[in-house]
Amino acid sequence: MNDLKKVRIDKWLWSVRLFKSRSMASDACKTGKIKSNSNNLKPSYLLSGGEVIEVKKNGFNLIFKVNILLDKRVSAVLAAPCFEDLTTLEEMNKYKEWYIGKSGSEYRHRGEGRPTKKERREIDEFKGMYFDENDPGFS
Repeated sequence: MNDLKKVRIDKWLWSVRLFKSRSMASDACKTGKIKSNSNNLKPSYLLSGGEVIEVKKNGFNLIFKVNILLDKRVSAVLAAPCFEDLTTLEEMNKYKEWYIGKSGSEYRHRGEGRPTKKERREIDEFKGMYFDENDPGFS
């Protein structure tokens, strides 16, 4: 696992769990969201240990230093030491600000079932007073 000299960037991004699938990692490379030294990387780029890469994902600019090369997907626990997060504090705060206020799903007591049509309208009206209805997480 540690004796690899070079690994494809799309394979490494997938194996350390930065992307859910290898095709998503490959698409990110193709669309210019993966960079090294301000150069866009192709999915076939051979990554070496110690390189610093920039990943643009979900509107956040993340920076990672490659510590260990992997070519097979491993658990999150084993993937953690494979890279070092060098993301700036401002970018991390941007993520925290985005995440604050995102609550879990609403809770209904056991046995109450689904809301009736009238209850649903009241819930939507209540939410509309406090939340933006165009927000994708509104419903």
